[in-house]
Amino acid sequence: MEEEVKRMDSTSRAWRWVPSLYFAEGLPYALIVTVSVLMFKQLGISNEDVALYTGWFYLPWVIKPLWSPFIDLIRTKRWWVMVTQILIGAGFAGIGLLVPASDAFRWTLAIFWLLAFSSATHDVSIDGFYMLGLDDSAQAFFAGVRNTAYRIASIAGQGGLLIVAGLITRKTGSPVRAWSICYLIAGITMALLAVWHFRALPHPEKGCNSELKAKSILKDFITTFISYFRKPHIISSVCFILFFRLAEAQLTKICPLFLIDSTANGGLGLTADQIGLAQGTIGVIGLLLGGIIAGAVVSRKGLGYWMWPMVLAISVPDLVYVWLSWFPTGNMWVVSPLIFIEQMGYGFGFTGYTLFLIYFARGEHKTSHYAISTGIMALGMMLPGMISGKLQTLMGYRTFFMWVVACCAATFLVTAFLKYDKNFGKKE
Repeated sequence: MEEEVKRMDSTSRAWRWVPSLYFAEGLPYALIVTVSVLMFKQLGISNEDVALYTGWFYLPWVIKPLWSPFIDLIRTKRWWVMVTQILIGAGFAGIGLLVPASDAFRWTLAIFWLLAFSSATHDVSIDGFYMLGLDDSAQAFFAGVRNTAYRIASIAGQGGLLIVAGLITRKTGSPVRAWSICYLIAGITMALLAVWHFRALPHPEKGCNSELKAKSILKDFITTFISYFRKPHIISSVCFILFFRLAEAQLTKICPLFLIDSTANGGLGLTADQIGLAQGTIGVIGLLLGGIIAGAVVSRKGLGYWMWPMVLAISVPDLVYVWLSWFPTGNMWVVSPLIFIEQMGYGFGFTGYTLFLIYFARGEHKTSHYAISTGIMALGMMLPGMISGKLQTLMGYRTFFMWVVACCAATFLVTAFLKYDKNFGKKE
């Protein structure tokens, strides 16, 4: 009875920090990877340069498995959470202050680069802290809560701040001032979250680890890394992880530029607040809904039954941007539902991808193997995204979006050769 009371007390306390912690994880990612693209576009940077330089922001998430085992060696995960949140808040504030500078692109790009490393480290620390701060049953209970909080942060960043940026631009006529204010708001938000977490986070760890453990961690890391590439069907699995999102990696980088670009350049000429509503709010809701539906149907008949419908769902809706590029319109009653459909399809299809990552990571080192898979996944997003701006500049929006649809053939091809348990995910 006493143990049950302690468990309930721990769960009730977790409501104070789990939602806010995963909100703090989702907000920086949205602002670094997605919102920065629109900011640089409005500051007059070319599509080619925007895609190339912001594509590098994925690199810390690609290589984070390399340093994540060593976070244990320097202080505690709670300490890392606090320090990285302070650094992220200071970084966003720095961007806000530097946007009006004459060489803003160079300086803000450097800060974004440092922010990406801080955010990736923040992610590792949060996920580790979550497992330390909650027992197994509480971790399962809060799984949906943390995912929802993360998506709310995406809406706040990609939707809320973009709407604010658009409204300020309309009122002042200065996108520079608008983005300066928005990133200052983001910096203040992260600072307030850091203050809250300093008070709300428990202390599940004590001190740091010894040199002996450092050697042990290094040895275990090498062993774990080697064992990952000795898994059955490793070639087909890595190809799937790398190329399943080949089309989406390019589309994700260019579609915000297409939405905000002028009609004279072949874009839709939407304002930042319109994009914040259509893509950052309605689109993210579609993404979340697609993921929820996918999880529900897979639990009934298994991943094998739904994998090909998921491939179709993540591929076919890309035609939305082909249609919009050939028949451009600024009518939000047309644009918003189309983006909702595309994002809902993406959410449905991406669930199959993430379920395979979970399936492939099963075994003795499942946490580390999953981290390696997510690093490969980030690489699959980074490289195509970096060249997408060059391709779009050469092709124009219409041909580029047709090229994206053609790249969906890679999604079908790597899925056809994939080996996995068709009943995985099915509720017994």
